[in-house]
Amino acid sequence: MIKIYGMDTCPDCIYVEEQVKGNGQYEVIDIGRHVKHLKEFLRLRDKSTAFDAIKRMGAVGIPCFVLEDGTVTLKPEDAGLRRRPKETEGASCRLDGSGC
Repeated sequence: MIKIYGMDTCPDCIYVEEQVKGNGQYEVIDIGRHVKHLKEFLRLRDKSTAFDAIKRMGAVGIPCFVLEDGTVTLKPEDAGLRRRPKETEGASCRLDGSGC
C-alpha cells in the first residue's frame, strides 16, 4: 500500500486524492485531522533526505508519498499518479504563491 500524506486544504493534495478515491492500493493520511498524523509526517520529514530541497525553499512537502518499498518521494508520478496541471495553479500552500 502507498501512503499519501497531505491536507484537505492543499490544492495539490486534493488533486492527488481525487485520483485515488476508492483505490485500496493507496492510504490517504490527512496531517491536519489529528496531531498523531502530523507527528508521523514530521518524523518522516525530519529524517528523509527527500525533503532537503523542499525545506530550503520553505515548503511543507505535501503531498508526500511513501511507496511500498519504503521509498519517500514528493513526485506523484513515482506513485503512479498525475501532478496537478500548471494551468490549474492558483490556490497555493506557500506564502509566495508557488505551490505546496
